[in-house]
Amino acid sequence: MIMVQLLMPKSTAIWLVEHTSLTFEQIADFCGLHILEIKAIADGETDNMIGFDPIASSQLTADEIARCENDPGQKLQISPAVDVGKMIKNQRAKYTPVVKRKDKPSAILWLIRYYPNLPDSHICNFLSSTRSTVQSIRNKTHWNIRNIEPQSPVTLGFCTSDELEQLISNA
Repeated sequence: MIMVQLLMPKSTAIWLVEHTSLTFEQIADFCGLHILEIKAIADGETDNMIGFDPIASSQLTADEIARCENDPGQKLQISPAVDVGKMIKNQRAKYTPVVKRKDKPSAILWLIRYYPNLPDSHICNFLSSTRSTVQSIRNKTHWNIRNIEPQSPVTLGFCTSDELEQLISNA
């Protein structure tokens, strides 16, 4: 059985203390923290940490919180649809090392050449580029268009073949 874990438990506990009337025991049980940690949070000893809204991140529903607020004997249940690993992967920023940034136009040209119907917005999001760069390469007005050789984004290390296939199938 795969156990779904709470994302940022201490920050979630801070939010629950500040925004709900749940008991310390309920919050401690849900967040996997000791009740003394919850009491310290309530006393303001959190080193200026910011609360993390579990409703906005779909880890809890407002109905679940209301149910447990009405009955202190109930335990909060994390939403079953939450896949923390997927959330973390989607929230991860695409960072391109400085050394590879010069290769982005090559990847853009490759996508434009082999998938001309691919919208500019998809290419921008996929390669973390700007719309003006994609349009200038598509229109052959890029300042360095003569030196750009089309190369696969997979070969250049910008994505995996599965991610490229998903882009193409979604477009």
